[in-house]
Amino acid sequence: MNYNNVLSSFKNGITTITINRPKKLNALNKETISELHEAFKLANADKNTKVIIITGSGEKAFVAGADISEFASFSGKEGAELAQKGQDVLFSFIESLNTPVIAAVNGFALGGGLELAMACHFRVASNNAKMGLPEVSLGVIPGYGGTQRLPQLIGKGRAMEMIMTAGMIDANNALNYGLVNHITTQAELLNMCQDIANKIMKNSPVAIGKAIEAVNASYKTGVDGFDIEIKSFGACFDTEDFKEGTTAFLEKRKANFPGA
Repeated sequence: MNYNNVLSSFKNGITTITINRPKKLNALNKETISELHEAFKLANADKNTKVIIITGSGEKAFVAGADISEFASFSGKEGAELAQKGQDVLFSFIESLNTPVIAAVNGFALGGGLELAMACHFRVASNNAKMGLPEVSLGVIPGYGGTQRLPQLIGKGRAMEMIMTAGMIDANNALNYGLVNHITTQAELLNMCQDIANKIMKNSPVAIGKAIEAVNASYKTGVDGFDIEIKSFGACFDTEDFKEGTTAFLEKRKANFPGA
């Protein structure tokens, strides 16, 4: 499928989605959000795709924020609708995918960019990456899940400081905070993500999808994460992947999971 602001490529079980607006530092506008939704939807539906990697084009930015010109004149009602639609179409959508999503943060990840990275299942950063939520400097707050996911990842106190100062942290601080899992050079960033993806792909895709669902459940209000885990654990026993995994273990060979 052809997009104006997004590139999508597939190789060896990995779909790599690249936000391609380098002149705008890959800023998110309505069209880009819509195209990302479609790219993720197609990748998740593709049985050959076992892992999705998302990154930004160029060497400066993953996503340097939202396109402010699109909403500078919005009313309160329009602003709330913008946030609701964005979360439904992209941010919460990515978080709930049963295909693992790795954010390859290759530079600035600010505002909506950091929110996009946090919606992914985990993050790997280049050593030139800078991350922050600068929204309060514009008289607004993060609206794509930033006030919720950042405290979950780094703790309330650090999240409050980042949000209230509108400051940026570098890759080393992001690693220390637990905001990213690894840092590497920009040249090796995608290679590292692909290496992690290859480790993931050795395992049952059905079980991985169930694990994502169970982990996410613990962060949802009114949902008993332990109950979801128990049900998901039980559901795994009825899958071909479970039969293959246990049989391979007993036969002392590598499993060849059918993904069913």
